[in-house]
Amino acid sequence: MSTAASTGSSASPATPCRIPPQSGTAFRLRKGQVLRVIDPLGEQVSDLFAVSAQDFGCSLSSGRSLDYAGKIYLSEGDLLYANDSQVMFTIVKDTVRKHDFLLTPCSPEMFRILYRHVGHHPSCFENLRLSLAEFGIEGHRIGTTFNIFMNVNIHEAGRMTVDAPTSKAGDHIELRAEMDLICGLTACSAEGSNNGTFKPIDYEIL
Repeated sequence: MSTAASTGSSASPATPCRIPPQSGTAFRLRKGQVLRVIDPLGEQVSDLFAVSAQDFGCSLSSGRSLDYAGKIYLSEGDLLYANDSQVMFTIVKDTVRKHDFLLTPCSPEMFRILYRHVGHHPSCFENLRLSLAEFGIEGHRIGTTFNIFMNVNIHEAGRMTVDAPTSKAGDHIELRAEMDLICGLTACSAEGSNNGTFKPIDYEIL
């Protein structure tokens, strides 16, 4: 199994690629190709962001996707939309059926504000920014990510908790590209999202 560089790769993998813990990568995905994201060890989140390969202003939109689906948990058969209401992905297979599309990728500021962390901490936003920069995509374009395997629950009065992912070793999700895309993908860096541990994420393009 090949290993994805922490600052991204423009090559499409012919075999499964591994994203090391607390890192990320970026790649092209052509219309009709299927991105399979795999949790090889279990309880590990992966943040996905995408923009149109033809128009960087056309980007993955949580708001459009949740609005059109009429629900906050998206799974097999659901669509992920761009900010201009074009369909970006169709979820064609999902063995977990619990992912988050409400929360933004963890960032240096998040670790400082929520966890009072002092000093550098790896983050999904930084890993996405560095990876997507290889394609000329600037950090300000990165919005809410589709947080694969992330287990966010809503309680009374709208209170949210981030609980341990329900994914087990080998669980996966498959998303078919409905346009030519540039994608960023991470192995999440937030302790609270991954039940206190950091593990790799595997992916392949079918």
